[in-house]
Amino acid sequence: MNKTPEMPREALEGMIRNGQALMQTFLQQLGNVQSAVSQAPTGAAFPSIPALPGFNADTEKLTQLQREHMERHARLWSSIAGRKADEAPAEPVVPAAAKDRRFTAPEWSSSPFYDYIRQAYVLNSQYLTAVANALPIADKHAKSRLQFFTKQYVEALSPANFAATNPEFVQRALATKGESVTAGLMNMIADMEKGRISMTDDTAFEVGVNLATTQGSVIYENDVMQLIQYAPLSEKACETPLLIVPPCINKYYILDLQPENSLVRYVVEQGFTVFLVSWRNPKAEQSTLTWDDYVGDGVLKALEVVRDISKVAKPNVLGFCIGGTLVASALAVAYARGEDPVESATFLTALLDFSETGEIACYVDETAVAAKEVTIGKSGLMNGRELSNIFSSLRPNDLIWNYVVDNYLKGNKPPVFDLLYWNSDSTNLPGPFAAWYLRNMYLENNLRIPGKLEMLGHKVDLGRIICPSYFMAAREDHIVPWQTSYLGRRLLGSDSTFVLGASGHIAGVVNPAAKNKRSYWTNDTAVATSDEWLGSATEQKGSWWPHWIDWLGQRSGKQIPARTRLGNRQYKQMEAAPGSYVKEKL
Repeated sequence: MNKTPEMPREALEGMIRNGQALMQTFLQQLGNVQSAVSQAPTGAAFPSIPALPGFNADTEKLTQLQREHMERHARLWSSIAGRKADEAPAEPVVPAAAKDRRFTAPEWSSSPFYDYIRQAYVLNSQYLTAVANALPIADKHAKSRLQFFTKQYVEALSPANFAATNPEFVQRALATKGESVTAGLMNMIADMEKGRISMTDDTAFEVGVNLATTQGSVIYENDVMQLIQYAPLSEKACETPLLIVPPCINKYYILDLQPENSLVRYVVEQGFTVFLVSWRNPKAEQSTLTWDDYVGDGVLKALEVVRDISKVAKPNVLGFCIGGTLVASALAVAYARGEDPVESATFLTALLDFSETGEIACYVDETAVAAKEVTIGKSGLMNGRELSNIFSSLRPNDLIWNYVVDNYLKGNKPPVFDLLYWNSDSTNLPGPFAAWYLRNMYLENNLRIPGKLEMLGHKVDLGRIICPSYFMAAREDHIVPWQTSYLGRRLLGSDSTFVLGASGHIAGVVNPAAKNKRSYWTNDTAVATSDEWLGSATEQKGSWWPHWIDWLGQRSGKQIPARTRLGNRQYKQMEAAPGSYVKEKL
């Protein structure tokens, strides 16, 4: 391998001076939160946060942080200044985090120049993060936003993100005689035409061809959704069918990617009759749809069709993410009507109580929600790319800068990965639906208050939901914090089972039983808080899927011959699964 070219010592010292000047810029930006907010990812059409107290050099904690920071910079300079170009690197003064993959390549440490840039960046970012954490801001929400946008700012300015300060870019350009630079520019131009950063090879997948291939038929559709019934994969099946309600902010096929990691296919193989809601990707014609439309024409209508086809009065129902919130809302409406709608309800990484929603709350305040209500609250669309950018910003190194470096600086083609293809297949939301959801869930947390919200003409109370429930949350979920998901248990008026899976919002749910990876935690003890629950929980190796199947099977009636006929006289087969709605693009 060619060695990374060295710069003359004068150039190195000049860069160090520039780095010190950059540090001063960092401090100025920290004192001006408005500027930091303006660096948020594109698509975050939310107003900036109110002015906050800036850096206060007289504050004891901040003064100590500054002193320690300057001392570490001095030690860093001393360790680099006397090092020769061909001398092996010493133990770093400022080691990167163990899981930080940005600086693991040997080029970062083999050169004193890049070694200094790397360590100085880590030192500065640690300092800025510590200052943001230490600033005496009484408003909890305001401080969280400062911390969040400081992280966005710091991670955007990583030297790994820029050609001039990334030795891997230089080394690869030399090794390929400039071909990697050309390829990177072509990748960037292609992404500019798409309007998004490519995370995977889009040409490798097609919905209905090698994604969402579980056999079935669309047996009903309206302006909100299509309803799919899946063909049996066993001779016998449980009498009580299952309705799956996925999130409407993504395509449903996250639950039916490929045969080996399809939750839908797994459930059908276990002997269950499965129906699934495929939400429409809204366009101008659906721009006035409301929360009530998704509850009534979505969940409640789907349950009505499932009852008619199966001749079972009380199906089981599952809601994933916001699909779980919609399921709870629909059941609350049904119980308010005096109905006994379902045998059981399953909530996968879903929020019923929105008291602590994690970093996504940094995008939601009164001004932001009011702006949405004014612009799209009556009619309009919340663009799917805006939603995608917001979710990506929650993990910027993994979902933004990683692809900037790999695609544009190194000139690599994105890998083939079904989950990332799904992640890029964005959906819109109707404006009235989105504005109502942001205000009543994320901003005011009204669903947990009995009688506070009215849906389809009925005051809803989650406490009236008396069917058994199963909650599954993911321990590393950055979208639905598992502790907040746990709070939903106490809102329902029935017994519940709670299971905690490993990994995050998607990988925690899509954990195929056949691969037997990761683990999950169970605890049947009645405890009040999530910490108490976890403290006495038992870790189980493998996927949570079999545990849930056992729970569901106990609430699914007797075994009967599998229903080979899909639909009935009233609800005829309209088209083969996955249907047309899921194929609609932005």
